[in-house]
Amino acid sequence: MKLATFRPQHQGTLKYGVVEGDDVVEVSALPGAPASLRELLERSAEGLAWVRQAARLGPRLPLAQVQLCAPVPAPRKFLGLGGNYASHLEEAARLGLARPTGQVWFNKQVSCVAGPYDPVHKPRVSDQLDYEGELGVMIGQRCRHVRADEADAVIAGYVVVNDLSVRDWQLRAPTHTLGKSFDTHGPFGPWLVTRDEIADPHALRLRTWVNGELRQDGSTGEMLHRIGEMIAELTTAFTLEPGDVLSTGSPAGCGGLMSPPRYLRTGDVVRVEIESIGAIENLVIHEPAGDKT
Repeated sequence: MKLATFRPQHQGTLKYGVVEGDDVVEVSALPGAPASLRELLERSAEGLAWVRQAARLGPRLPLAQVQLCAPVPAPRKFLGLGGNYASHLEEAARLGLARPTGQVWFNKQVSCVAGPYDPVHKPRVSDQLDYEGELGVMIGQRCRHVRADEADAVIAGYVVVNDLSVRDWQLRAPTHTLGKSFDTHGPFGPWLVTRDEIADPHALRLRTWVNGELRQDGSTGEMLHRIGEMIAELTTAFTLEPGDVLSTGSPAGCGGLMSPPRYLRTGDVVRVEIESIGAIENLVIHEPAGDKT
């Protein structure tokens, strides 16, 4: 299934449903519906069974008439894994950046979440805005101390992520948190593809374009740390919860590692596409002046 959160035209209320072809079947108003897609995931197998049945009953809306939002607009955690692709590490090594010895995780503050087609902000304070197309893993069960070979059971499904990064702010501290967390710098979607739809998440083509120019063209098979290993590592330290997003790293081709660097500018359009999942596309705009919200 493809599970989406969306806003119908001329309405402010978020809905969710099942994407089928060029339509989305709204299920969020049906009797017994959980309040949000995240709450649906919290019901685990029972929730997925309910939504499969509900998709036969709900009204259909053309996708062209809705605004797709991040599948879980307010995840409790949004975590990213740095240096997880061999090709990305090779280009970083040319600039003198050391290869990590283990998994290096960072936080993207959840206030950075944006929708799959929302505009994203070029910060007023930096000209070093960069893109990173990545496979996102969404957690489907509350879990702790998960073994790598059992991790599939706690995965709800997969999304496309653009791990936008403000490079000079990223390098201010080893945690990378500030440079990874500017508002709007975590677009993901366009929907959640449930785990059963993806035969092998480590065999997907991943591509990123800027203004139609192909910049990244890799495979999730390049991952140095497999998804099960990631979940085992994280749950050794803390609990993962339904709706949490894990961004799993990026292949070669980021603008900041080109010679000379090719950072994003206002007016650029970044498209990230992952085989069998879909694509997100975001226009870079100036950060709004005087925004205090």
